[in-house]
Amino acid sequence: MDFLRPETVVDLRNIRNVLIRMEDTIVFNLIERAQYPQQPSIYKKGAFNIPDFDGSFLDWLLREEEIVHAKIRRYQSPDEIPFFPNGLPDPILPEIEYPPVLFPHPNKVTVNDTIREFYTKDIVPRICISGEQEENLGSSSLCDVECLRSLSRRIHFGRFVAEAKFLTEREHMTALIKAKDIEGLDAAITNKAVEKQVLARLKLKAETYGIDPMTPNAPGKATKVDAEVVVEMYENWVIPLTKKVEVEYLLNRLEE
Repeated sequence: MDFLRPETVVDLRNIRNVLIRMEDTIVFNLIERAQYPQQPSIYKKGAFNIPDFDGSFLDWLLREEEIVHAKIRRYQSPDEIPFFPNGLPDPILPEIEYPPVLFPHPNKVTVNDTIREFYTKDIVPRICISGEQEENLGSSSLCDVECLRSLSRRIHFGRFVAEAKFLTEREHMTALIKAKDIEGLDAAITNKAVEKQVLARLKLKAETYGIDPMTPNAPGKATKVDAEVVVEMYENWVIPLTKKVEVEYLLNRLEE
C-alpha cells in the first residue's frame, strides 16, 4: 500500500489485495509459533526478574522492540499502531510527510489490548502443545511478537476500509454517524458473502501452507497448524474486531 498516494489507499480493490496478503503473513506466523510449546511463563506478570519493568516477558519484549522500531519511524506509518505507545522516542531517520488519508480521530482507534489477550489466552493454547522448553523461551516470544504485530496491522486496517466505504456512500454513512446508529453502521460495513470467502480461503491456505511440500501425500500427515483454529480465530476475533474498529472510526468520522 503506497501511503504517499492517497488515491490507492482508499481504493477498496487495493485494500482487499492488501488484506489477502496479510492472511499469508498471519498463517505463516502462526505456523512458526506452533513449532514451540505454549511457554505460559512468558505471559505471566513477574515470572521473570526484569529491572524497572512491571509486566510479562512478552510485554517487555514488545515494548523494547517498539522503542527501537520507533527510532526508525515505524509508527509514523499510518497502518502501524504500537502496543505501548506511551514514551516512544522520536525517529532518528528524517520524518516522512504522509498525505492525510484517515480523518483525524480524537482518540486513536486501538484494540491492541484485546488482541494480546485473545492471542495469548485463546490461540496459543490451541495451536501449541502444552509445557515449556526453557531453551526456546526467546524464540517463542519472538514468534509471538510477529503474530501480534501481523494481527494488529490486519485488524486496524479496518480504519482504511471504513474510510473507503464512507467515501463510497458518503450520504448514507453521514446520516448513520449523525444518528450514532451503531447497528446501522455495523450492517452497512458487513458483507457476509465476502466474510465466507475469507474464511474458506484461510482454511485452504492453512491446510496448504502447513503441509511439507516434499511429502504432501504421506499417510497420516498432519498440518503444522490447525486450520480450524485459524478459521475460528478470524471468525470469532479478527473479523468482529475489525468491524469494531471500523464502527468506532466512523462514529468519529464527521463531515468536513
